[in-house]
Amino acid sequence: MGAERARVERHEQALMKAEAAIAAMRDKAARDPCRNQYHFMAPAGWVNDPNGLIQYKGEYHLFYQHNPYGDRWSAMHWGHANSTDLVHWKHLPIALAPSEPYDFDERGGCFSGSAVDDNGVLSLLYTGTVVRDGQSIQSQCLATSSDGIRFEKYGKNPVIAHPPVEGSVDFRDPKVWKHEDTWYMVVGSCKDGRGKALLYRSTDLRQWEYVNVLAESDGNLGTMWECPDFFSLGDKDVLMFSPMGMGSTKTVYLVGKLDYNSGKFAWDVQGEVDIGFDFYAPQTLLDDKGRRIVIGWANSWDSKGFAPPWQKDWCGSMSFPRTVELDQDARLKFSPVEEIAALREERWVCGEQRVGADMEMVLDEPNGAAWEMIAEFDLTRSDAEEFGFKFRVSPDGTEETVLCYFPSTGTLKFDRSRSDGWSEGICERRLEMSGQNKLKLHILMDTSMVEIFCNEGRTVMTHTLYPHSDSTGTRLFSRSGTACMTSLQCWKLRSIW
Repeated sequence: MGAERARVERHEQALMKAEAAIAAMRDKAARDPCRNQYHFMAPAGWVNDPNGLIQYKGEYHLFYQHNPYGDRWSAMHWGHANSTDLVHWKHLPIALAPSEPYDFDERGGCFSGSAVDDNGVLSLLYTGTVVRDGQSIQSQCLATSSDGIRFEKYGKNPVIAHPPVEGSVDFRDPKVWKHEDTWYMVVGSCKDGRGKALLYRSTDLRQWEYVNVLAESDGNLGTMWECPDFFSLGDKDVLMFSPMGMGSTKTVYLVGKLDYNSGKFAWDVQGEVDIGFDFYAPQTLLDDKGRRIVIGWANSWDSKGFAPPWQKDWCGSMSFPRTVELDQDARLKFSPVEEIAALREERWVCGEQRVGADMEMVLDEPNGAAWEMIAEFDLTRSDAEEFGFKFRVSPDGTEETVLCYFPSTGTLKFDRSRSDGWSEGICERRLEMSGQNKLKLHILMDTSMVEIFCNEGRTVMTHTLYPHSDSTGTRLFSRSGTACMTSLQCWKLRSIW
């Protein structure tokens, strides 16, 4: 009992220290004008991967990778929040802090994982990471809670101490689910330069049996699979992960079927969850409405360094929650959850607008930093070589974020090279629109990020941007021909804070 009590006290002290650090930074972080209005953020400190998404005792829980001591990545903790509607979030005490020999390291900590309801006990499975003699040691660990707020680490951690021979020292981010009467876990790993997902099973979350390599790269799907997620949609199974070593591709999904006897996953459909610059480590949950919902980390490791919030005591946000559905050809499509309607304040509707060749039209709305917009274009009545929107335009026109469509190639292009003097990059993708006569764009704009859903959610992109506070204008434009916008509706969205 003495050793057990000491373990509990170490964790409690680590949590108290972390909470004190957040309290010291909270006010400064809250004053920063770059903070988002309706996307989830920690009260202060660094945020990355969403963890442990679950609906538990009627409430949604969001855990996340968190450094409560600063606005850069360091020893990972698990931040925690809950919600009744996926929109308004309540910050809760930090759930996990590094405190034990298997996770106490400023170069490691309590890495990503997942949450399950084990007969009323909220159970977190996470990767404990330490660095010894320059070598990373990663193991899978368990922590439990009866009230959903205070968590105790399992006394016999780690529950999986070492990777199998098919894996490597990169052995992290367990996602756990239940199939029939058995728990299953998929863990991200790699070997010989190929990413893979490793499958385990258990009857009690404490004793785990290695099953097989669930799936692995054929040489074209990355060198390491981070944050794997596995779930079912209808009669299909889906494996989702964030590959390393795939250039601009940051999130991949595979659709197929898992043979639970052999532990092998066979897929025949491949796609990207989000093609934007700033969406990583997505994780899903199944709620009591039968919806599969996904949230991703809405930031990235940028080549120019950390984003402007750095040195302002916070960095990082989550994407707005999205539903995940199977389209008729077994590809995934995504939409903002319907609960976004709770944030809508003023609705503005515009009828059909034709924009002449090489013209720009200043729109009265959307105007501001936090809004939602749905626009539709008739492609049969548009002969422009290029048309689209300029968002977050400054009064003098020096700042603008451009979203445009090229009908001849079916390409959608996002350009943030003039967004804020810091961001860079152009994102282009040919849309899957064969046989369609319209283009529909559903856009969520917030103070420092934008999410764009097109082609009925078959193509989604998320980007951060940091324009000045007076860069709030919107323009509709057309180049080398006319464009026909058949409808536009938009709403101002209220802050959740």
